[in-house]
Amino acid sequence: LILPAACGRVLPAPCRSAWCHLMPILVERCCKRELAYQGNTSGPFIPPLSPAGIRVSTPLPPCQLAAVQSFAESYKIRSGIQEYDILTLPDSDAVNVSSFLCFFFQAGITEMLSRVWDSQPKVIKFSRKHQRGSAANGLRRQKRDWVIPPINVPENSRGPFPHLLVRIRSDQDKDVGIRYSITGAGADQPPSGIYNIDPISGNMFVTQPLDREDRASFHLRAHAVDMNGNQVENPIDLYIYVIDMNDNRPEFQNQVYNGSVAEGSKPGSSVMQVTATDSDDSTTANGMVRYRILSQTPHSPIPNMFTINSETGDIVTVAAGLDREKVSQYTIIVQATDMEGNLNFGLSNTATALISINDINDNPPELTVRTFSGEVPENKVNVVVTNLTVVDRDQPHSPNWNAVYRIVSGDPTGHFTIRTNPITNEGMLTVVKPVDFEMNRAFMLTVVVSNQAHLASGIQSSLQSTAGVTISVQDVNEPPVFPVNPKVIRFEEGVPAGTTLTVFAAQDPDHFIHQIVRYSKLSDPANWLKINRTNGQITTMALLDRESIFVKNNVYEATFLAFDNGSPPASGTGTLQIYLIDVNDNAPVLIPREAQVCDRARPNSRINITAADADADPNVGPFVFELPSFPASVRRNWTISRLNGDYAQLKLRISYLEASVYEIPVIVSDSGNPPLSNRSTIRVKVCPCDDNGDCSATGAVAAAGLGTGAIIAILISMVLLFVVWMKRREKERQAKPLLIDPEDDVRDNILKYDEEGGGEEDQDYDLSQLQQPESLDHIINKPAGVRRVDERPAIAESQYPVRSSLPHPGDIGDFINDGLRAADNDPTAPPYDSLLVFDYEGTGSTAGSVSSLNSISSGDQDYDYLNDWGPRFKKLADLYGGGDDD
Repeated sequence: LILPAACGRVLPAPCRSAWCHLMPILVERCCKRELAYQGNTSGPFIPPLSPAGIRVSTPLPPCQLAAVQSFAESYKIRSGIQEYDILTLPDSDAVNVSSFLCFFFQAGITEMLSRVWDSQPKVIKFSRKHQRGSAANGLRRQKRDWVIPPINVPENSRGPFPHLLVRIRSDQDKDVGIRYSITGAGADQPPSGIYNIDPISGNMFVTQPLDREDRASFHLRAHAVDMNGNQVENPIDLYIYVIDMNDNRPEFQNQVYNGSVAEGSKPGSSVMQVTATDSDDSTTANGMVRYRILSQTPHSPIPNMFTINSETGDIVTVAAGLDREKVSQYTIIVQATDMEGNLNFGLSNTATALISINDINDNPPELTVRTFSGEVPENKVNVVVTNLTVVDRDQPHSPNWNAVYRIVSGDPTGHFTIRTNPITNEGMLTVVKPVDFEMNRAFMLTVVVSNQAHLASGIQSSLQSTAGVTISVQDVNEPPVFPVNPKVIRFEEGVPAGTTLTVFAAQDPDHFIHQIVRYSKLSDPANWLKINRTNGQITTMALLDRESIFVKNNVYEATFLAFDNGSPPASGTGTLQIYLIDVNDNAPVLIPREAQVCDRARPNSRINITAADADADPNVGPFVFELPSFPASVRRNWTISRLNGDYAQLKLRISYLEASVYEIPVIVSDSGNPPLSNRSTIRVKVCPCDDNGDCSATGAVAAAGLGTGAIIAILISMVLLFVVWMKRREKERQAKPLLIDPEDDVRDNILKYDEEGGGEEDQDYDLSQLQQPESLDHIINKPAGVRRVDERPAIAESQYPVRSSLPHPGDIGDFINDGLRAADNDPTAPPYDSLLVFDYEGTGSTAGSVSSLNSISSGDQDYDYLNDWGPRFKKLADLYGGGDDD
């Protein structure tokens, strides 16, 4: 299409006119043929017959022009999925271009142009260097090569495929046979097979629909070689651009957007931003997205409370009146449309924007009534007097809703406080300091309620935020109270029993009710005191001793109970503390009570002594230490020297004293008025010492009062005891072994019962043999030659004699021998390889346990005759009759 240059300069943006017609003269030059059409805006136009034989006789519908510049002085007009190049030329004098709006190729015009183009495809030739000039000087001038324009292919073409794009041609195809080929991504490289070329004709085809969003351009190289594969032309670069079509809807990043704005915001306040993207070319209208609001829910206070920036997607408020207490959330449906928002041609998509209205403290709390009332018993704390109810329309459980209560008047001493219930927001008026009915019978409080957060700017506090509270105090029977508690008195210890110490009386705080107070003792650890039941007089029942274990830090403590006759009775406790003044009633005691010194006087051989006194200052130290005059040997052998008020030293007066233990009396006196003395004895061990002044072992024994002979005797005795002990040990190791194998000893071993014996033939036993026989006479009287056999004879079973319940221990041997002889002579006895039973008690036997042998025997029973029974009874003889080991 060849248009005047002036037409290109005034080519407008995408046409938005309702109708546009072909206004200027289109001049198409193709293969040296011209086709002219004359159009107007008055109605249908009849163009002259075209060389292709197509006549257009219908008015043009609405159109859209995509003024996309692909290269210099080149534009495209799109109709449906097809686009056409427009090249501008300088000759435009004869064309009226003032009313040129846009071009639309529809129906016949599109068909006509497609036939013309298909009949004459674009031919791209290899660049050639043409030389001319004088042969004499060899100068040649080179012509400029052609600039090969890009090849534009629309995406999503419906075909048919393969579709011819261009023809590649070499000027040398008339002289030699040429073979054409293309290389590059889309041809012989991935994605391969999109483009191919006829190697003989050079026709280049596209084989499938293209997707610009997958790949927007291709770079191929065309090659020309002869039949032998020799290059006849330099390769040329082919640039193929995929022309975008509006085949993608805008897509929102989220289907639901959440935003918020404070209630009461001014118009123009930013709320949120929504974003949608379009995969189409963003430099064309196909990818230019515009936003608009489709709906708002609810329509309060007006249907259009918000607007959206069509290009950025920013949502802002456009009207005042946002009130969270009326509408807490808005739902906005936002639409995004491409083609710069053209609803006729653009593709659209929607998303939801949820706008939450943030609460501000624009509603002050209001008390439900102007006056509250309540009652409280006296002397009670942590009691809720009344609940203050409040109403606040702000968001619950937020600082704008949480109530804070204050008492502004009526409680100067702080008896009450108001705590907020975190769930109901009520104020709990609570007693924190006991109230006294006798002092205040009622309280009139003024309370004020506010929020944790300050009220919003311009919001005034409500008159209903203040209320009065009337509190009545209920009188209750109060316990008697000791005016001074604890009460402290001072007395000297040792006061006699029956002494009156004090009157510990209580007062009844119920002044308006006359009641009688009585007293009793509650705690008296030493049981020293008693109290008068009527007047509370305290007297002693025993001596008060400051040194008693019940006295702590010179103070004796007792508690007493005072109770009235009210209904119900009430009682109170009082503590009496008696500070006991010390008197000198305890004599000092010498410390230590034992010591040791060397038998020879040495500088360091001395004993430090002191005294302990249960009294307190000034009835303790300094102490006086002295030796008594009797016996005279004490002062002759020992001496005491004073170190300080509490310590003295006891040491030998003579140079040598025989090693022994000496009891030395010492008189100790305290500093009381009058002083008390005590004669104490210190036990001193005098012993020989080594060079270091320490008592030697021999010396220590000697000091214990043992002579040399005694010491030698003790050592010899120790040696003898050791030798005897060793002999006994040796004899125990050489003792005879037991009569039976330890594994067969049934006393402390596990018996094995799983041995089957000789076989099944041996199992047919007559268990009657285990029964206790009545007599052995019939067996004893049998001939002597009869012995047991290997099979049971067919004769009557033997009857064994009954054993007495309490046999004499001396009959045991005879009884066993009788049983042995009876078994040996009994032909009915079991086989010889079976266990012989000498005694079976049976069920309900009157025989006692074997353990009864020891319990019924006297301690002086002689069992030595067991040694005569042979080796089988050796162990029994050792156990009962005594043996060599004893």
